[in-house]
Amino acid sequence: MNPIVCAASVIASGLAIGLAAIGPGIGQGSASAQALESIARQPEAEGKIRGTLLLSLAFMESLTIYGLVIALSLLFANPFTS
Repeated sequence: MNPIVCAASVIASGLAIGLAAIGPGIGQGSASAQALESIARQPEAEGKIRGTLLLSLAFMESLTIYGLVIALSLLFANPFTS
């Protein structure tokens, strides 16, 4: 294996998982804060808010998993090596 391709794969996989975790992490924190604020203002709507929050958090977490899949494919099933 070419050492330059190997080094580039390791760097790219690190960037992929790092960048894939930043966005959803910020989004999950913001969504949770807004949901808690909404529940504090309108306690009778807690069930609807909680359900919507959990569904949106699951979708946000799937973005991080996509980044993990890309990082693992670059590390172990690298298509750029011969």
